Amino acid sequence: MSLRTQEPSAGRRSWLRDHSELGVCGLLLALGVLVLTDALTMDVDLTQRGPVGPRTVPLAVGGGLLVIAVLLAVDVLRGGRGRAEGGEDVDLTEPADWRTVTLLAGIFLGAAVLIEPAGFPVAGALLFWGAAFALGSRRLDRDPLIAAVLSLVTYGVFDQLLGVPLPGGPLMGVL
Repeated sequence: MSLRTQEPSAGRRSWLRDHSELGVCGLLLALGVLVLTDALTMDVDLTQRGPVGPRTVPLAVGGGLLVIAVLLAVDVLRGGRGRAEGGEDVDLTEPADWRTVTLLAGIFLGAAVLIEPAGFPVAGALLFWGAAFALGSRRLDRDPLIAAVLSLVTYGVFDQLLGVPLPGGPLMGVL
């Protein structure tokens, strides 16, 4: 009698193990619903400047996430399996590099905290430079300059060309 109760659960576990990619489908589905819900409940200014409003991209991304979730689920249920890339150079037997992960998380949080008081150009430059440092670059003569130029160009593109206001900080009054 105990063998009968164990067989269905063992079969269910085997089926779930063989179809574990359905978890990714569920995540994509939930994310798509979240993005669509947020886009549809967005408070939009009705005096927009062009045919494409602020809801367009979130609606396209949310719809795309739903379509991908459904297509992936159909593929998984038909027997499709994800395969590891042959050229992948990650050694799964090595432990995770938590120092780098912690440094990147700290740099990201630091930039998020600094963006309002220091402005996007300063916070962005520290983010770009800190990420390069955390990932192993030790070119102290080149990396800060690249980070500053990249941050200023990003600021200019978003603030001036795209019309997305970013905090300029105290340096923008000087420049």
